[in-house]
This record gives sequence, C-alpha cells and structure tokens, in this order.
Amino acid sequence: MWPLIISFLISFSLGPLVINFYQKHHWVDDPKKNHHVKVTHTKPVPRGGGILIFIAVFLSSIIFLHFDKYLIAIFLGAFILTIVGIIDDIFNISPYWRLLTGLLATLIVVGSGIGIAYVSNPLGPGVIHLDQPQLHFVLFGEERNIWLLSSAFAILFIMWNMNIINWSKGVDGQLPGFVMVACLFIAVLANSFQDAPSQFNVAQLALIVSGAFAGLLYWNFYPQKIMPGYGAGSLAGYFLSVLAILSGAKVATTLMVLAIPTADGIFTIVRRILAGKSPFWGDRGHLHHKLMDNFGWDPRRISIFYILTSFFMGFLSLFLNTTGKIISIVLVSLFVFAFLIYNKLRK
Repeated sequence: MWPLIISFLISFSLGPLVINFYQKHHWVDDPKKNHHVKVTHTKPVPRGGGILIFIAVFLSSIIFLHFDKYLIAIFLGAFILTIVGIIDDIFNISPYWRLLTGLLATLIVVGSGIGIAYVSNPLGPGVIHLDQPQLHFVLFGEERNIWLLSSAFAILFIMWNMNIINWSKGVDGQLPGFVMVACLFIAVLANSFQDAPSQFNVAQLALIVSGAFAGLLYWNFYPQKIMPGYGAGSLAGYFLSVLAILSGAKVATTLMVLAIPTADGIFTIVRRILAGKSPFWGDRGHLHHKLMDNFGWDPRRISIFYILTSFFMGFLSLFLNTTGKIISIVLVSLFVFAFLIYNKLRK
C-alpha cells in the first residue's frame, strides 16, 4: 500500500501550493464571467487538478517502478495532456484542440507497443485474438510491425474513456472519487494475474494513480477548493485505459466500474447529435445535472453516489465472467437511459 500512501501524500501536499499559485495569477473559473449552462459552482475556483495528478504519479513512479520504454511513453503522453490541461485552465481552448492533443498522447502510448492483443469471448470460453492483421515494415534499419486491429481497438478505447470520463467532473468530488475506486479494483485484478512479468508493476502503478486521485479528492470534495480541469479529467481516462490494457485487457471490467459515466456519455452523444449539436460542446444534460436540478441533490450526495456505485460495480465484477459483466453494463446503461429520457420528457 506504500505506493498509494506516498502518491496520496504528494498529491495532498501539492494542493495548497497549486491553489495559491492559481489564485495569485487569477487563473480561476469564475461563474460570474463563465456563463456556460453546465457550470454548477457559485464561487471562483482554480482548475489545476491535472498538476497534482501528474506530479504525484510521476514522482511516486520514480520511487516504486522500473522505467522501461512503455512507462516512458505513458508519461510522455501524460505530460502532453497535463500541459494542454494547464493551457486550458488559463485560456479555455477549443474542445477540438483538446481532442487532437488527446489523440497525439494516445498514439504515443499505442505506438510504444501497448495494445489490446485479445479480449475475452462474451459468447463462450476462450478469447478473441486481435493480433491479426499485421503491417510489417523496416524503419531505421530495423524490422517493425503494427498489429492493426489491436492498435485501433486500443486507440478507440483510450480516446473514448478520456472524453467520457472527462464529462463526469461537473460537481465537487465527482470525478476523483470514482476514479480512485476504479484504480483500486484494477490494482486488485492486476495483482491476481501473475503470468506476465509486468503485472506487479501494473498493480503498483494502479495504486499510485488511485492515491493521486485520493489526494485530489480531498481538495475537490464539497466545498471544492480546486477543480480537476481538463488536465485531471483527461489523465483519469488515459491512466485508467492504459492500466486496463496492461493488466490483461480488462476492458469489460473497466467499463463495468465506469458503467454510469459511460452510459451518461453514450446518451449525451446521441442526444446532442439528434439535436443537431456538436457532441463535444458541453451542456446541462448530464446525469449529475439532472440529479441536481430535478431532484435537488447537492454535490456531496452526487459525489458519494458515484463513488458507491463504482465500488459496487467493481466488487460485483470480481465474481462475474465476461458475459455477466456485459449484461450488468447493459442493465445499468438501460437504467441510466430511462432515467435521462424520463427527465427530458417531463420538461
């Protein structure tokens, strides 16, 4: 547990420093100036959460992990997301620029060789291999190959989670809470499969990421002193996806723990497209908005709801096979869809 504890202490200790630095330079999200409908806070709050996460995870990894080409690529991508997050904290850049830089970070980590070589067969025993077809070529005098299907699936998985999870940070304590829980379950699963030499490091990295978000949770919980911002939001989806892949393609498990944010994201994309709007521009139609506006839930209650449901789904995933996980994801998604449709019709 030391990786988790050290990472938590680093993230927790950085909180006041980043908060004071942002406030000193007036890099705050002021609801009086930012009149976007998605805004839920009522006082100016800095958005530097990504700095806490990156520094805590990076320094803790130096202490506990052996750096290889994969970990270097992971942190290079994470560094890009952190820098873009800082720029967005200050200037509110276009979501399309964030999407492109997120793709760049994803291509770096997948280009290092991190891909989804197989997934469990939901219709029976065994796995579905994604290592074919392969593209072979020579670069700098060395023969190289790209697993096309494996790489494409990994890119889609990482990009999907980076954006969907980023949307579930609208209220105090929401995002760091359920991300902390998700990383803990990935650590448990990664530590349960010792057939690959990197598994122990993956469990350690999962604990480190969980600790970093626990430290952010303290400062982000109601009443929040700092917001995750795009930096922490994108790093959440990025690290969770990479951890899921490295721990043995735990795609279904990760999606199960993140069932509610995922269902909310799917409904949001469909709803915006049907309304003739861009799926990337924010609005006030997310699940946390409806719980707040239509049912009077405060940020504290919403945050606890996300944490507890993620914990329940993660705990349940430990006892289900792939088919059971998919059924659980579908059932939760249908419930979320029905709830959001009901709230849309009752206007």
